[in-house]
Amino acid sequence: MAERSFAKEVEHLRLRAGEEFHGEGILAITKALLQCGVGYVGGYQGAPISHLMDVLSDAEELLGEYGVRFEASASEATAAATLAASVHYPIRGAVTFKSTVGLNVASDALANLASGGVTGGALLIIGEDYGEGSSIMQERSHAFAMKSQVWLLDPRPNLPSIVKAVEDGFELSEASNTPVMLQVRIRACHVTGSFPAKDNKRPPMTVAEAQNAPRRDTQRVVLPPASYQHEQEKIAKRWPAAESFIRERGLNERFGPEKAPVGIVLQGGMYNGVIRALQRLGLADIHGETSVPLYVLNVTYPLIESEFLEFCEGKRSVLVVEEGQPDHIAQTFGAMLHKAGSSVKLAGKDFLPMAGEYTGRVMLEGIGKFLHAHGAELLPDAARAPNEPQSSKPDTPDLSGVVPPRPPGFCTGCPERPIFAATKLVEQELGSHHIAGDIGCHLFASLPPFEIGSSTMGYGLGPASASAFNAAGAKRTISFIGDGGFWHNGLNSSIGNAVYNKADGVIVVVDNNYSAATGGQDILSTRAPNASRSTGHSIVDAVKGLGVKWVRHIDRTYDVPKMRDTLREALTTETEGPKVIVASSECMLNRQRREKPIATKAIKLGERVVRPRFGVDEDVCTGDHACMRLSGCPSLTVKHLDDPLRDDPVAHIDESCVGCGNCGEVADAAVLCPSFYRADVVHNPRGFERWLSGFRSRIIARLQARRARRRLTFDEVSA
Repeated sequence: MAERSFAKEVEHLRLRAGEEFHGEGILAITKALLQCGVGYVGGYQGAPISHLMDVLSDAEELLGEYGVRFEASASEATAAATLAASVHYPIRGAVTFKSTVGLNVASDALANLASGGVTGGALLIIGEDYGEGSSIMQERSHAFAMKSQVWLLDPRPNLPSIVKAVEDGFELSEASNTPVMLQVRIRACHVTGSFPAKDNKRPPMTVAEAQNAPRRDTQRVVLPPASYQHEQEKIAKRWPAAESFIRERGLNERFGPEKAPVGIVLQGGMYNGVIRALQRLGLADIHGETSVPLYVLNVTYPLIESEFLEFCEGKRSVLVVEEGQPDHIAQTFGAMLHKAGSSVKLAGKDFLPMAGEYTGRVMLEGIGKFLHAHGAELLPDAARAPNEPQSSKPDTPDLSGVVPPRPPGFCTGCPERPIFAATKLVEQELGSHHIAGDIGCHLFASLPPFEIGSSTMGYGLGPASASAFNAAGAKRTISFIGDGGFWHNGLNSSIGNAVYNKADGVIVVVDNNYSAATGGQDILSTRAPNASRSTGHSIVDAVKGLGVKWVRHIDRTYDVPKMRDTLREALTTETEGPKVIVASSECMLNRQRREKPIATKAIKLGERVVRPRFGVDEDVCTGDHACMRLSGCPSLTVKHLDDPLRDDPVAHIDESCVGCGNCGEVADAAVLCPSFYRADVVHNPRGFERWLSGFRSRIIARLQARRARRRLTFDEVSA
């Protein structure tokens, strides 16, 4: 089960030549792959291209009609290794995953692929996860392209340019026998628009046909002396072939006047931001016609020296708009100018920040300052105020003292929350421990209110990151790893490593049945039925198969007392070797996605449906709020009472509650107040239930009236 379904949208992939395609970037990429005659597709989900994998999965039937093999890869390394099918065979293949973490994982396969080279077009669609919408460390993909000499495309963020980049990428790969990376940023993935469709193509050779006619060329295998020849081939043949193709096909674009005192060189993905800044400075119209010459790098590696020097002719200064660091493009262009003996001044990070996303404000201010310094004559009179591209800045109030900080956290009803509540309870008894985190939802435990976890080293590497702390006689470490990370990399790198090195720590596998952090995709241990994948495989059996002797399985993480007691046992047992706790409960988001439509339909049909709801008795709650410090559920908040004798707010459960019961479980396990209660909301009750509810209401009303009559009252006495 994925975050959303594209079952309706994938029908647009059947459009033929002459029809207009409308949709968002990830759908356009999928349509472009079909139009290019792709033979196989693979990948690993992750922002910002999670939905691309979801689209491919929903379009699997359509892909099959054209003989296209689709595989949801176990990791980014698996995906990149899939491109080996294009090494010997004239088959076009594409894989997709998030970068730069995806490229970190895939770098071994990518380096070997780039060394041996390819026959069929090999395309890596990289989700450039950078900026304020990112979920990872801030690095760029560019260094990987340079390291392995893989060509890097960065198209303008509109659908026609993205579709053309897919076509150009395959052809460039085949012309230079080199894999190509297509970089799509967060906004490019989800930009909407249209483009004229073409007919889908069957691959000239399918993977099935290649299997029946195997080929082998030992010169493509990365072993000496062939590997030395590969390096020479990159320089002598592949690189010149790529430059020739890029130049002759005009993959990079020029906009604006031929002659001007200044110009702007930019990554293709920065085009919309640059044009918007020029529009606000009065130097471009709504159609993108610009008064400042632009050299748009739809190919950011390799850079074409002749094109760049030609663009610089007759200019005093050129600004390089290059998001992120290091400034690889500016450094290369600077070397080109120096080598050519040019007097053109190259600007870049002196006007634009070295690090951080180039938002509209950043772009406006940076380009404005550059033009004031080097091309003031181009600016209209209203925009010539020095260092002030806007006539006036909006007066925005400082809300930091009013709006509380809102760090990312677990969803309402998340089954992982009680695991960390139990961990805090155990630490109250046994003291603090070194706790290692992992990539995934459970990493939110490092933030308030839990503040558990001191490091994260990579997907599936939580227990591995605690491997140095294995001193005899010291406190045992606790490490967490999700089920997605477990199958991605952790089974060998973390669990196997712990067994081999006789680690004595405690490993908690947080099993929520899906790769929840990337959108709820199915994995090996998913319990929901999947017609096209083999699921339902036990994490417990896998752990035991690696040689772990001490294994406990908790099949309901909301049982906080059991979770607490199991953790205590793992930390105090005399058994040596790794202690593994598999804590299982279905991701609440996926559960709600599945159950809510069913319940809503049943209610409309008049069927009896019971939904549990939890609340807090205001008269019993003391206002201590310890329940919140051990829960942190978004539905658990505070409420001010009208009682003048109660100054402190009491706990309150709002309408977003999903009835998981965690707050009550935590209160019971921590021996807190008994103010939590459960109420069952019955939709379409039966006749007896209606009568019983009315009877109870009448009894309660009588008891309330009797209590009111017995209250001491003070009658007003007239003088």
